[in-house]
Amino acid sequence: MTEADAIVFVVDDDERIRQSLKNLVRSVGLRVEVFASAQEFLASKLPDVPGCLVLDVRLPRVSGLDLQKRMAEADMEIPIIFITGHGDIPMSVRAMKAGAVEFLTKPFRDQDLLDAIQQALERDRTARAQREAIEQLRNRFDSLTPREREVMGLVVTGLLNKQIAGELGTSEITVKIHRHQVMEKMGAGSLAELVRMAERLKVPTPKY
Repeated sequence: MTEADAIVFVVDDDERIRQSLKNLVRSVGLRVEVFASAQEFLASKLPDVPGCLVLDVRLPRVSGLDLQKRMAEADMEIPIIFITGHGDIPMSVRAMKAGAVEFLTKPFRDQDLLDAIQQALERDRTARAQREAIEQLRNRFDSLTPREREVMGLVVTGLLNKQIAGELGTSEITVKIHRHQVMEKMGAGSLAELVRMAERLKVPTPKY
């Protein structure tokens, strides 16, 4: 974890706790931004770097659990660590089912929070890398011509060039050319790799 490539957001309405958490997070070399309310957090412009949210459950007007729900609805994919002085089992179950990384009851050990932050940041880095990989695949797929997309959809079902030619009403040599172009543009080194790409992109394929 380094200050340059990650940030921790803290939302807590208690100024003393905000300052204490700010000092703790900074002590391990991480950037930190603090907010007194859910509304203040939602109104801020968040930097596009790996991050996580340390979130108090009980907040005025918009609670931590409500904020978690709003973030999910807005596709704000930031891992959340809940902290609370008044936690109960149903509350923690609800938070964890909705994807929270951890649910810590005050007073908690500093190391427990730091461990949870490290886990949350790693989760966000992994998710970002996966989203970036999918985006790159989409860009490659978008570079295919309509006919090349048709060929790809048939190739990944396991059909031979001759069979694909029959399906499309074209020559086998033409299919072979299209197939080569598909492999080149998608950056696939094998049929198995192309199949995995098609699955990740949810490319529609005919049923046989």
